[in-house]
Amino acid sequence: MLVILTGCVSLDLFGGEKVDKSLSTASVPNQQTTQTLSDDATIRNAVTSADLAKISDSPLPWANAATGSAGVVTAIREDRNTGFVCRNFNTTRHSFEGVASYSGQACLSETGEWLMTSFSQK
Repeated sequence: MLVILTGCVSLDLFGGEKVDKSLSTASVPNQQTTQTLSDDATIRNAVTSADLAKISDSPLPWANAATGSAGVVTAIREDRNTGFVCRNFNTTRHSFEGVASYSGQACLSETGEWLMTSFSQK
């Protein structure tokens, strides 16, 4: 009697090499690219140059011609609790990678330069 089995079957009939499970994918954290750093600077500039008295709660669009990314900043809130002028905000980022939401904070340094102190994907 002859039996023929078809399909995917994994039999270790000859004691072959075992699969190396010590390696994993996505184990290296993502590095910020030149594109995302450029977008971060564009968002920071939009947030820090906004006249909060004029825009009130209106959405603030931004676009980065260098990367093709764009988005809308919402909910800019100025905070002085840390002893520095800081602006907390939410934004979207539309890029070739897709659409994502972020929250961030930019603060005015002692030298008068705005610095992005936090920026993370929600």
